Amino acid sequence: MTESTTKSPDPMDIALGAAVRIRRRTIGMSQEALAEQCGVSFQQIQKYENGANRISFSRLVQIARALRCRVTDLLDVLDTPDEEPSVDLDLLSRMRTPGALELLTVYEQLPQEARTALVSFLRILSPTGGSPNQGTSVRKREVA
Repeated sequence: MTESTTKSPDPMDIALGAAVRIRRRTIGMSQEALAEQCGVSFQQIQKYENGANRISFSRLVQIARALRCRVTDLLDVLDTPDEEPSVDLDLLSRMRTPGALELLTVYEQLPQEARTALVSFLRILSPTGGSPNQGTSVRKREVA
C-alpha cells in the first residue's frame, strides 16, 4: 500500500470538526474556553474543528461534556442512511465558510417573505447566476 504525500483532511474528520464548531458557537463558547475545559491549546481545538487533526474517542467525550451535549449529538451527521451522508458532509463543510453560521443565524430570524427575497437576491449575485443545479441537495432539505 502506498501512502499519499498530499495529506488532506478526511471528509469525516472535517464533518466531525464542523459539528463541534457549530455546537460550540451555538452555545456561545470560545475556542479558548473549550480548550481549557479539555486540557488542550486553543490551536488544537482549531485543528480539530478544521479536520486537520483527528479527534480521539476519549477527547470526543471530553469535548461533548464541555459542550453540554452527548457524543451521539456530534456524531449524528456521520451516522445517516447511505444516500444522505454526502449531503450532510457537504452541508457541514459549507458551514466552515467564514460568516456562514452568522448568516444562518440572521436568516433564521427573518420572516418567510424576507427569506425568499434574500435567496432570490443572492442567486442573482452568485457567479453561476443561480443555476438551478446549484445547491439542489441542500434545497431538498430546506425547511421554511
